Amino acid sequence: MQSIFLILLFVGLAYGAPVAPYIVVLGVAQDAGHPQAGCNATHCRVAFEDPSAGHSVSSLGLMDPSSGAYWVFDASPDFPTQLHTLSKRTDRPTSSLAGIFLTQAHIGHYTGLMHLGREVIGSSKVPVYAMPRMQDFLRTNGPWSQLVRLQNITLLSCHPDVQLTPSLRVEALVVPHRDEFSETVGYRVTGPQRSVLYLPDIDKWERWDTAIEDVLKTVDIAY
Repeated sequence: MQSIFLILLFVGLAYGAPVAPYIVVLGVAQDAGHPQAGCNATHCRVAFEDPSAGHSVSSLGLMDPSSGAYWVFDASPDFPTQLHTLSKRTDRPTSSLAGIFLTQAHIGHYTGLMHLGREVIGSSKVPVYAMPRMQDFLRTNGPWSQLVRLQNITLLSCHPDVQLTPSLRVEALVVPHRDEFSETVGYRVTGPQRSVLYLPDIDKWERWDTAIEDVLKTVDIAY
């Protein structure tokens, strides 16, 4: 399944290569991706026959060329391909993933964590940033609890914000959604000169206690 790649530079280029943090759009589709199971519509049939016509599940990558570090926003069902896309952009190995920011506990946003376990990568203490209920969900429900117990992942708070580097800050914004298992957040990523909003799910704008217009004024681009 083809991902959609769009790059937003926080600052400029040097000799054609990014020299400051930038965003990679890894996917734009709903939780189940496109095409999704059980879909017999024409656009799904076309994508089943031609994977290049499909779309990966929504996710962002954040690259920091100065350190070679990269972070993923949402561990989607398309996590293997999306992680490979980011690892190709750095000379550091895939296991050097610097962290994952989760927005919620619906299938399109966290199930990619399974690839960090002993059956696949067998990672060591990958930081996973999440809200309190999301952390509890992972700690107390298998198979995710095994990731915690074996220290494949380390659960960290994402609220109210996380200072990743001196020039990179990630702020969690709580939004109303179907919160059966966890809270739901979007993220505002602030770099040296520009900022980005990643908000993949919300029920209704009018249910939010914050006006979306006010949030958009604080960022340069919103996903």
